[in-house]
Order: sequence, then structure tokens, then C-alpha cells
Amino acid sequence: MSFFGKLKKRLMKTSSKLDEGLDAIVQDTTEEDVPATQVEVTDAPDAQPVVDADLPDAAPAEVEAPSQPEELPEDVSLAATDIPEPVDAVAAEPEEVEPAVEAAPAELTPTPEAPVEVQKTAPVAAPKDDAPAIAKPGLLGRMLGRKAAVAAPRRTLDDEMLEELEELLITADMGVETSLRVTAAMAEGRFGKKLSAQEIKQLMAREIARIMEPVATPMPIYQKTPQVVLVVGVNGSGKTTTIGKLASQFRAAGKSVVIAAGDTFRAAAVEQLQVWGERAGVPVLTAPEGSDPASLAFDAMTEAQNIGADLLMIDTAGRLQNRADLMEELSKIVRVIRKKDPSAPHNTLLVLDATTGQNALNQVEVFQNLADVSGLVMTKLDGTARGGVLVSLADKFGLPIHAIGVGEQIDDLAPFDPEEFAAALMGLEE
Repeated sequence: MSFFGKLKKRLMKTSSKLDEGLDAIVQDTTEEDVPATQVEVTDAPDAQPVVDADLPDAAPAEVEAPSQPEELPEDVSLAATDIPEPVDAVAAEPEEVEPAVEAAPAELTPTPEAPVEVQKTAPVAAPKDDAPAIAKPGLLGRMLGRKAAVAAPRRTLDDEMLEELEELLITADMGVETSLRVTAAMAEGRFGKKLSAQEIKQLMAREIARIMEPVATPMPIYQKTPQVVLVVGVNGSGKTTTIGKLASQFRAAGKSVVIAAGDTFRAAAVEQLQVWGERAGVPVLTAPEGSDPASLAFDAMTEAQNIGADLLMIDTAGRLQNRADLMEELSKIVRVIRKKDPSAPHNTLLVLDATTGQNALNQVEVFQNLADVSGLVMTKLDGTARGGVLVSLADKFGLPIHAIGVGEQIDDLAPFDPEEFAAALMGLEE
């Protein structure tokens, strides 16, 4: 399965939520049109006996004689003379027609030709075009007409509909400002036009991709060796697995990679990183539990220089953005790294958990101030209905989005593609 297939399948929670909301929004006003078509169809039986009241006397004689097919074209050509006669008869004798209807049901059923013509003219009075309906068989025409009316409900794009669309995007954690921007762009040149749910999805996907296009950039590779990549994030955001996946991809691209296990406070974190290092075929540098992570980072840079590694990826302990002591420790790591190389870290990747929703905005703001975040990696998009938060991040901060993750497998991390993401978010095909 392609990565887009995985992304679309695992973004199902968000896309289905948006899909259901769009269907409900579009059908809000289409319900007003449905009774109108139903009334026209239900009026058809009443119109049949009124016209048929004049036909019983002539129908038996005309059916036996071959003159009936000759009268139909005459009626069409003599519209100015023949049409007023049945209208006057019906208007002059409304009371006599009703008993004729009650007495003639048995006689009307064996003559299929007259009801077919009458059923065609009854619903044709409401639609705009009469000719196509006359050309179709009565029963089949009505069936096809109903399907066309119900298959693609449409709604006029007005202020009320735009507000409902904004609320829907906000529920997907796209944020208020970004939701307003998307809906405003959708309304340009289309306000007052009727749109279907599918057309709205396509418009939304187009505007979302337009917002995210400028930030869709892969992690840059520099000539400087070792290129130091510092990976930061809160607890449980997926830093360790992201490092393992990135290391595997860089190694497959021909780069020599070294990993430093900077989370010296949790033995389980070091063990997990060693497992990922084995999968990727990359060495992992460790230090005794409880060691100073800044000291480990300094030693790792020295070791990477000695072996001529292209990339040094430094893992850090998860820390909440509201813990000042832990954030100060991260600042210390950055200061020590710069003593070894003033230009380091060359990349500071912030790994974000998509399930945190709008809280990710606060994380970006705090980490960016302390560690000069240069790019984002979004993980766990497969376990949330808040996939729209990535659009909000791109719109507010404009930081490069290097990759997104949709699972635990080593190939479940891929470069960010805005068009694929927007299509999967809206449940569209590639």
C-alpha cells in the first residue's frame, strides 16, 4: 500500500467527521426542495383521472382503429385549437369529473397508453425542460428524475453556510483564524452559487493545500560534518521512534548516521532507542543512567567527528513546555553543543503528537523560543480526529514540516506532501 493509502486510511477519524458534517450542512436546505418534487409527483394521480374523464369514450374506439397514432401528431400540430377544449371541459364540469373517476378505475387500468402520457405531462409542468421528459417513458422518466434530484443535493453558499463550515473546521482543531481563512478563500467568486458536498470537499482540500504548500520542505542536508540534529518534544510525542525512522531513511540514502541517547533519566528510553538503532543499522551512543545529557551530547559530537559520520541525531528527554526547570536543561544542551560547534545544532526538530490538538500551538511557541526550532514532525495522525491542527500550525508559524507519521512501522514516516495530506484529510482520492 502506498503512503497516501495509509494516510487516507488512518486519517479516517478526521475525514469521516468532516464528511458527516458536510453532508448535514448541505442537506439543511435541500429538504425544502424535496417536498416540492414529491407534491408534483403525488399530484399526478389527481391529474390523470381529470384528463382521462374525457378519454374513456374515445379511447376504446381509437384503440381498435389504427387512427390513434394519427391523432397524436395532430394534437401537437394543432396546439392552438385542440388544447383549449379539454381545459374548458374540465373547468366547466368539475363536479361531473369526480364521480367519473370513482366509477372508472377498472376501465382505466387496462389502457396503459393514456396513463403513460398523462403521467409524463404532470411532472413535466414543474421542471424547466419539457422535451426531455416527454421523450422518456413515463415510469422510467419519473424514476430517473427522482434519482437526479436526490443523488447530489446542493446548497447555496451564503453567510449562514459559511458559518457552519467554519464551525465544522474548528471541531477538527483547525483553529478559528485558519478556519476563517479557508472559508473566506472558498467564498471568493463562489458566493451565492449552489455547491454539493463533493465540490465543497474539493474546494477545502485546494485551500488547505495552498496554505501548507510553503512549509512542505524536507529536512535540509548540509556539507558540514557531522550535521547535528537535535530532536525535542514533550513526553510521549514519539521522538524515539521518529529518530529511528529518520535514521533508517538517511542510511538508505547513503548517509552515515550516529544516534546519541540523550534521555539519560529513563532506562526504558535508552533500550527503545537501541532497538530502533538495530532496525536501522545505526550505532547508538549511550551514557550511564542519570548522567548529564549535555555532557553526553558533547561527547557524542566528538565521537561523530572521529568516525566521520554525516549525521548525529541527539535524542532528548520528554519535557512539558510548562516546566521551567526542564526547559532550562534543554537550553543548557544547546549551549554546550555550540561550544563544540557554534553553528550547531544545524537542525532542531520538534516532534508533535497530533492527538494533543490545539495544545501543539503552545508547544511550538515555547520550544521555538528556547531551542530555535527549525522544523516540525507530526506523529500519531492515525489515532486522532484532530488532524486539522497541522493546518493551523502551518498557517500560524510557517515552520517547515519535514515529515508526518501514521504508524509504528519503520516505513510509516514520509516526507510531508500538502496535496496528499489535504486530500486524505477531506477523504478524497489521490
